[in-house]
Amino acid sequence: METKKRNVNEIQSARQSDILSPRTLSPEVAELLMERLGDEYAAHYFYRNASNWCTDKAYFNAAKFFAAEAAAELEHAELIQTYVLGWNIIPIIPPIEMMPSFATLIDIVNKAYQLEYNLLIQYNSNSSMILPIDLNTFDFLQQLRVNQNTAVAEYSDLLNAAQLINVENNFEVLYYEGKYFKG
Repeated sequence: METKKRNVNEIQSARQSDILSPRTLSPEVAELLMERLGDEYAAHYFYRNASNWCTDKAYFNAAKFFAAEAAAELEHAELIQTYVLGWNIIPIIPPIEMMPSFATLIDIVNKAYQLEYNLLIQYNSNSSMILPIDLNTFDFLQQLRVNQNTAVAEYSDLLNAAQLINVENNFEVLYYEGKYFKG
């Protein structure tokens, strides 16, 4: 028994200084990801507020749709946080300064399209900058670029459908909401 203890002690002869420090993301890449994290949380708040507004106005299909959008934005934020944590960076959630106000359902769709399009541009720009310096992060961002491209197309369809109605006619807007918003 004594021999076994000695062998185990001999195996554990490494020093603290022998432990490697794991690599991390470059400060520039980490900063870009924190900015996108803030954008994803801003989108979450936007859609949560849109859902609340729609509920108040009895646009219940749109309310469910925007609640699902809010949940999806949180999933995107979680993806970013998990990725940076895997690279030994503690994500810092930036403060979100927004007080969205909505005039109509079409106003929400217009603002949502602009929000999603701007985020697509940011992810594309960040990916272009990151490609030559960090292929892993470029690959990670691909799923977010695909998500954004899908969101832009979805809101583009909603804008195209809105052009088919008289937005000043409440019954047509209610028809539009019932036809195009599936919660």
